[in-house]
Amino acid sequence: MLPWIHLASAVVPDDGGTLRLMQRGHEFSIMAGATELMNSRLSGSEESLATLTWAAIVGDKARVDGARVLIGGMGMGFTLRAQLAVSDPRTRITVAELVPEVLDWARGPMAALHGDSLTDPRVSFHLGDIGPLIRERAAADPAGTWDAILLDVDNGPEGLTRKANDRIYGAAGLAAARQALRPGGVLAVWSSAPHAAFSRRLQQAGFAVTERSVRARVGKGGSRHVIWLASRPS
Repeated sequence: MLPWIHLASAVVPDDGGTLRLMQRGHEFSIMAGATELMNSRLSGSEESLATLTWAAIVGDKARVDGARVLIGGMGMGFTLRAQLAVSDPRTRITVAELVPEVLDWARGPMAALHGDSLTDPRVSFHLGDIGPLIRERAAADPAGTWDAILLDVDNGPEGLTRKANDRIYGAAGLAAARQALRPGGVLAVWSSAPHAAFSRRLQQAGFAVTERSVRARVGKGGSRHVIWLASRPS
């Protein structure tokens, strides 16, 4: 078996530790300490984050034809590529990424994995914390900015790398996300594991909530992850 090669490291802001980009043949892995955060062979649940969210808003033709989507967390770009695949030419997608090196890795060692998604005219990038971005838009635009907010930040509501992520998944963060959505919009949250308290928190924030269990690997078998689809009432 081929050995893992350490390609690069990146420090996560706010005492979030260090990320390591690893490669073994054509396979890539991003590690936080001894924990693997993502692997290029496991894309199923991240793709489902986009496709399930799109299905949840697809009933509104006017919304879908000109949808505005915010994706929190670049990762290996699985969610972005899935979103581009289902979106029409008028869709506008913003990807918020906290760690600059993750975008550098996407344009460098993992360029073949990302394909042309990084230069698609529908896509723009926000380099920084998604939490303040959501709060700023919630305060600036009472009518709502986005039709969908997709959060794949850290390992879900029980994050591993940044305590600051509690401000996204806590009551105040969810209230800001609800305000930043247009009526009928969807907040979709990816998690590596179930979290009953988070489901209740979404409901307490005024969302209509559906919880879905999805496969980490495309096809059958393998571990399962969780996606919450939380809709702002119209």
